[in-house]
Amino acid sequence: MANEHVENERELEMREQAMIEGIIEGSPDAVGVVVIRLDCGCRKMAAVSEDGEPASKIIMYRDFAESICEKCQDDQGSYLRVVKQFIHWSEPAPSSDIQTRINTKVFGTSPESTH
Repeated sequence: MANEHVENERELEMREQAMIEGIIEGSPDAVGVVVIRLDCGCRKMAAVSEDGEPASKIIMYRDFAESICEKCQDDQGSYLRVVKQFIHWSEPAPSSDIQTRINTKVFGTSPESTH
């Protein structure tokens, strides 16, 4: 049972990574991709530019589903249901100062203050 759970987690991470790579590829101004995981299993993602502005449209998806869940259809993935949020940085990643500035602009807080 535990091995099956680990395999499912890895598959979800691989799918998420593929989505991130696709978003970066389609967003030449992107320095990273904002990933917001919701308690329902849906995710919101968007590329972010060096000035902390969106560099793509927001994409909402749910693994193994044709559409996002009913909760997300009703509330567009409310921030009240966020379980994890982070920025996956493109290589070469921006300096730590730029990362902190972008994190603060996007999430309202720096990564250090969220731990």
